[in-house]
Amino acid sequence: MNVREMQNRVDAWISQFEEGYFPPEIMMLRLSEEVGELAREVNHQFGMKPKRADEPSGSLALELGDCLFVLISLANSLDLDLEQIFDQVMEKFRVRDSDRWTRKGSSKE
Repeated sequence: MNVREMQNRVDAWISQFEEGYFPPEIMMLRLSEEVGELAREVNHQFGMKPKRADEPSGSLALELGDCLFVLISLANSLDLDLEQIFDQVMEKFRVRDSDRWTRKGSSKE
């Protein structure tokens, strides 16, 4: 599935409800909330704060998926094409960071 298809699926889901998309500022709050839940799960799995024995196990993948859903929702509500945006961002990184990192197979001298 490509990004356009993901945007279409999210739009089809949200469009079935009278409320439609939340305003951008509410979606930013939701995105912050979801990123916080993702951060908590990363901290539990890889950080210095393991879960308590009585806490249910979480899913890093599902938390990341929640972030993706809200991000796609925000883009859709603003009529933004994430594939086009992604291409622009990758070009920005290609130009800006082409010599910033050590490429695999090259030796530092």
